[in-house]
Amino acid sequence: MNGGPSSDASRVLEMVIIGAGFGGLGMAIRMLQEGRKDFLLLEKADDVGGTWRENSYPGAACDVQSHMYSFSFAPKTDWSKRYAERPEIYNYIQETTEKFGLRQYLKFNAEVVGAQFDEQNAFWTLNLKDGSVLTTKFVVLASGPLHVPQIPNYKGMEKFKGKIFHSAQWDHSYDLTGKKVASIGTGGSAIQYIPEIAPLVKQLDVYQRTPAWVIPRDERKYGNFDKALFEKVPFARQIHRARLYWSNESRVMPIFHPKIMETAQKAIELFIRYQVKGDKALAKKLTPNYVMGCKRILISNKYYPTFTRKNVDLILDSIQEFTETGIITRDGTHREADCVVLGTGFIVDPRIYMKDFPCTGLNGRELMNDWKDGAEAFYGISVAGYPNLFQLVGPNTALGHNSIIFMIEAQANYILDAIKTVEKKKADYLDVKPDVQAEFNDNVQKKLKGTVWQNGGCVSWYQQADGKNFTIWPGYTWRYWMETRKIKPSAYNFVKVKAKQAV
Repeated sequence: MNGGPSSDASRVLEMVIIGAGFGGLGMAIRMLQEGRKDFLLLEKADDVGGTWRENSYPGAACDVQSHMYSFSFAPKTDWSKRYAERPEIYNYIQETTEKFGLRQYLKFNAEVVGAQFDEQNAFWTLNLKDGSVLTTKFVVLASGPLHVPQIPNYKGMEKFKGKIFHSAQWDHSYDLTGKKVASIGTGGSAIQYIPEIAPLVKQLDVYQRTPAWVIPRDERKYGNFDKALFEKVPFARQIHRARLYWSNESRVMPIFHPKIMETAQKAIELFIRYQVKGDKALAKKLTPNYVMGCKRILISNKYYPTFTRKNVDLILDSIQEFTETGIITRDGTHREADCVVLGTGFIVDPRIYMKDFPCTGLNGRELMNDWKDGAEAFYGISVAGYPNLFQLVGPNTALGHNSIIFMIEAQANYILDAIKTVEKKKADYLDVKPDVQAEFNDNVQKKLKGTVWQNGGCVSWYQQADGKNFTIWPGYTWRYWMETRKIKPSAYNFVKVKAKQAV
């Protein structure tokens, strides 16, 4: 940390934000814009960036348009193309951090390993991995759901004498040129790096459990005129952003009506056949048997054509075990490999990736125990029994059709309004009412019924083991924004503690 609000460890901070990805940075900026400087931004790594710091694999890019995948209060007028690639996004994050002077509020290599609410004194105690302790009135969990790699445990993996790494832990020191490479998984990361490494390697075996729906990617670049216009005429950029936003919002309709989506996906089936040069057998292997949108829809112009290369094989048989020199599939075939890339995604269920983060609320209640049947929150932000604790991109606020940055901004504004309301009421903390939270989540699950996400014929990372969708917001983002512009005081209990003890 360079400077910061205070180095006095015994002092109670106004807020501690955990995680310095888009969510944490956005919350910190909004705090500064409101004139609130008594906060710390904790990051377990050694730099900002979150998933865009971690994911540096070849071809890493965003599947949301550049002008939508950026803060409305920190616009970038010179995006190079419609869909930015990882280096440009990462640079934007770095530039935004510097522009708003956030480094003086940042503490790196500061992993939080536990949190306890002191009901008598109305503050949170945070335990850090290095043994230090912080106290704060408000806590914002901004760690996000895409930071813990999903590492499969295949039989015999420990025997393999070649190189193994996850796509989010890409080893750039390992030269893939001329190697026999096995890539496991065909999700969002894999469809990006597979086309990039295929021309380099001697042989690429792609192990596919379930095919993905991959639609065309708009690769158009912004010309000098566009960039100059957006710079000199802010309204032009705002209009462009609004057009992108509403075009994205229109994608919700087919998701809520699977029959419409089934009709729309016929065009993508033709796209697949076209991209694999009419190879019907290959097209069949690459075409999902579930309704488009049930799993995350991906975008690429390079993915499908990669399988027409002579050095690329698509493997549908499941993996039986690893050997010292390769992989054996269920049909008994052994394929040699020098390197295995795990494109197996992330652990997104907070009950799993937060299992080593004890969070204790009112009356000694534990968050993981309260979430044993599934993660739930009020608008994905507040959890009953955990006063003054907020989340960004919490349960049922992720998206499958628009920019998560839009949701983050709505949530940050909601949190600020909650803090102001606590102050207006001269309370020490607010706590969402259990019945309000329960009713909200019942409605969320009702809205998800009948959608492609629930009835699309697939099992996705949107769902937990019993099929409950704990991830996706079941509707339009404009509606979420409308409902979170101001907190509903009646949804919360506001408490003033009687007599605080000396800390």
